[in-house]
Amino acid sequence: MYKESSGTQKPLSINGLQGMKKVYLHEKTSKTSIFFSSYLLTYVYFIADLPVIPPNAAWKETACTVAGGRGHGKTLNRLNSPTGLCVDKNQHTLIVDSLNHRMMKFGQGYGDELEAKESIGRYNLGTLYKPYDVTWSTNEKNIIVSDWHNLQILKSSLKNAKLNTEFLNSFGCFGVAVADDGAIYVSNTNLHEVRRYMPGDTEGKVVAGGNGQGPRLKQLNHPTYICIGKNRSIYISDSFNDRVVRWDEDAEAGVVVAGGHGKGRRLDQLDNPTGIVVDSLSTVYVGDFYNGRVMRWRQGAKKGEIIAGDKHLMGNGSEKLNGPEGIAVDQDNNLYVADSNNHRVQQFEIK
Repeated sequence: MYKESSGTQKPLSINGLQGMKKVYLHEKTSKTSIFFSSYLLTYVYFIADLPVIPPNAAWKETACTVAGGRGHGKTLNRLNSPTGLCVDKNQHTLIVDSLNHRMMKFGQGYGDELEAKESIGRYNLGTLYKPYDVTWSTNEKNIIVSDWHNLQILKSSLKNAKLNTEFLNSFGCFGVAVADDGAIYVSNTNLHEVRRYMPGDTEGKVVAGGNGQGPRLKQLNHPTYICIGKNRSIYISDSFNDRVVRWDEDAEAGVVVAGGHGKGRRLDQLDNPTGIVVDSLSTVYVGDFYNGRVMRWRQGAKKGEIIAGDKHLMGNGSEKLNGPEGIAVDQDNNLYVADSNNHRVQQFEIK
């Protein structure tokens, strides 16, 4: 600890630490996170799967491309309108290559197809047709994919890289998230609702929206990406309402946590919000599609902050984004963005 803190902290005992190659001051899988400063030791309790991002975290203005970036195409080094993404425990980036109708895995300088069969122009179970989102289940160590046009949720173990139908969703599916207990949450852009599917359940239960299309707090309007927060709360990109809402468990209405002031470029506005990450402090990170940026909204804040993308214009430079969709953070809190209209995935390194 003395070495890792550059001499600013000295424990009473160092038994058991000297033989370790590297000391981590907090673990994302722990129930307790410890933030250190020169003056204060604070214990923060959080849900195991929520990332621990320091409140003053900042990311480099320019990004490096970790997938795609060579124009749209079907080869393993190209993408075509990537949408959802996540980063697994082995630091592999799992990407929904939506208009190529396939799932991709990138890491260590390579790209692999998890499933690349096409079913263009027809519905065809067992293949992918315009999938939209993917999530990583840490408990079951597999991935879950929302196959939008085929109206199905797929599951795969990375060991065999084969996607199998978990259940059919005749109501439709877009965003997907998984809770610690194995419950799968699915957003429906057609019925303007989010359903929860417990293991073995194929019908699901409406847990957000379901009151018709509209702007009221008990309604949603084209919900897309979703994320699970503390105490089984659900964070939803209520895209056509240009806001992010949180629905607590068993709530009859949502609470606006980002946007909600009409469509626009002001810091208190969003324009078609997309991918979401929620951290252990309930800070919301969200893709702002038509503004070409990623925003951070602290809990209770009246306006957000731009953490990635240009403040004024969209583009294809290393500091710009064009149509950001899914976002994710890795174990080191580097930020990944599916830069959809640039057909690439960008990594913004944490400072």
